[in-house]
Amino acid sequence: MTLVKVSSDESFEKALRRFKKSCEKNGILADIRRHEHFEKPSERRKRKLNTAKRKMRRLIRLKERRG
Repeated sequence: MTLVKVSSDESFEKALRRFKKSCEKNGILADIRRHEHFEKPSERRKRKLNTAKRKMRRLIRLKERRG
């Protein structure tokens, strides 16, 4: 649960901005989006595999650039 304490001299917009940033940092919005629709286990495996492949390609490219 994300809490933002608002002082008396702080504007609502500023407090809302801090709340949104806090939610983003804690990964709440990403979690909500992920649970928005049911994902079959096979789809989850496929998504994780594609993410891992992308990450490996990126690491290989970085290693090639460094020499």
